[in-house]
Amino acid sequence: MEVCQENNIDIPALCYHPDLEAKASCRVCVVQVEGIKGLVTACSTKVCEGMKVITESPEIKKARTINLELLFSSHREECFDCVWNYNCEFLRLAKKYKVEINRFEDRKTQCPVFRFGKVIEFDSSKCIDCRNCVEMCHNQGVDFLEIEQRKNLFQVLPSGDEGKDCIYCGQCINHCPAGAFETIDEFESIEKPLMQKNKIVVVQFAPAIRTSLGEEFGLAEGKVVIGQLVAVLRKVGFNKVFDTSVGADFTTITEAAEVVERIKENKNLPVFTSCCPSWVKYVEQRYPECISNLSTTKSPQTILGALIKTYWAKKENINPKDISVVSIMPCTAKKYEIERPQLTIQGMKSVDYVLTTRELARLLMRKKINFAKLKPDKPDKIFGEPSGAGIIYGATGGVMESAFRTAVEILTAKKLKDIDFKEIRGMQGLKEAKVMVGSDIKKIAVINGLGNAKKFLDENKEKLKEYTCIEVMACPGGCIGGGGQPMPTSLVIRKKRAESLYSLDKKQKIRKAHENPIVKKISKEFLEKNPELAQEVLHTSYNPKPKGLVEKL
Repeated sequence: MEVCQENNIDIPALCYHPDLEAKASCRVCVVQVEGIKGLVTACSTKVCEGMKVITESPEIKKARTINLELLFSSHREECFDCVWNYNCEFLRLAKKYKVEINRFEDRKTQCPVFRFGKVIEFDSSKCIDCRNCVEMCHNQGVDFLEIEQRKNLFQVLPSGDEGKDCIYCGQCINHCPAGAFETIDEFESIEKPLMQKNKIVVVQFAPAIRTSLGEEFGLAEGKVVIGQLVAVLRKVGFNKVFDTSVGADFTTITEAAEVVERIKENKNLPVFTSCCPSWVKYVEQRYPECISNLSTTKSPQTILGALIKTYWAKKENINPKDISVVSIMPCTAKKYEIERPQLTIQGMKSVDYVLTTRELARLLMRKKINFAKLKPDKPDKIFGEPSGAGIIYGATGGVMESAFRTAVEILTAKKLKDIDFKEIRGMQGLKEAKVMVGSDIKKIAVINGLGNAKKFLDENKEKLKEYTCIEVMACPGGCIGGGGQPMPTSLVIRKKRAESLYSLDKKQKIRKAHENPIVKKISKEFLEKNPELAQEVLHTSYNPKPKGLVEKL
């Protein structure tokens, strides 16, 4: 399979995904190999010297067609409301092989829909039993999705184990070829505040969105589309367009100060980053003994939301109750994050709605907006000019690099000559580095993928105090590989998205969060003069969490 793909030879596949082990369950990728009787699956057959392979023949076509027809009998079609939005491989193959979709009776019409919290829906009537979701959930160290035998069938079901809970990372969505998983969509509800004349609707967009949204409209993977993104958000009707990367700058200076304080007090080390809500939920449920290690600094979207409803509302003489804040996020778990009571500001939600990258794309398609041809625009200035440090939050290692660009200068009172922390860049599951801070050496770690975090914590319980800071992002590659990002996703695609973020950082005039003029201005004029409110704007708290609600609809 991989060799053929590298050589532009088309072999159809559904269950195959480059992030996962080959399971050969869909059997759509069958081929003939000279010397081997019958058909073999390309995804699980290894190449050897001199191998002769036939990828198309009447026998192969017949087998693929029958396999597809059988798979459709396990899949209730609902293309008009599918996360793949008519762009799925299932449909492409049905057209290519002229499959009679309804040849066999649909055997899953009575299968239930499960709702995980207010974030993810699993419609088991659409599941084709490829088990990609189960493997990905296991790789994430979560094991919430399991295979259970029901009568003569094996089904994917949510775990009934009290110790296992969904952490809303959305990787089941990204790795399901049949659209059985999706977020509980909100893009329809966004239109209501947009039509209310008494509402000021403000939108903010995350760092990772600028290098991924274009993929939904046929643009190159990793292409920077910030200008078109801002233009389209204005066209949709948002009153103000702000950049969450500015919120990331506030997160950086707050977290850096917290790291410095903990180092000086030698207390609650290592510091765990807290930007990823799936990781925070995972710690609260699986490692409550580590809660004190979590940074109390809020995530960029919630800090910026809080500043919009306090500083900006006061500056513009707007009643904050008349402001609706919408976040465009690469992350499904951000929908869960905005519901946390610890993240409210003066009794209000900091952020009112979260749309994923895919949901925004669906909204634009529904409005028939030609994204690729839009004239680029710029975000509104007050929260529209981030540092390079705020932009790289979208890639694994970006939060740590951003924080240390600031923390090192605070601790040494000297300007950093080289601000590129290249040792913690890249897609490896675990990266470690030793950073010279004056005459001291600080050991840091960067982890992406919760399964890697679980392994790290389980294997290093006695050595954790050797580290000063540990960044964890639940999704592969960090936010650029988030559960709300365009599909398909792969290591190659995630690398391209990350590389574009680092190229933007390199081009920024200001590359350190604490040097951003708007950060300095708001800190001096507002946050420092209102310490109690500043605490509410910038910091949060945590507590051990019971298992979340799983509804059977």
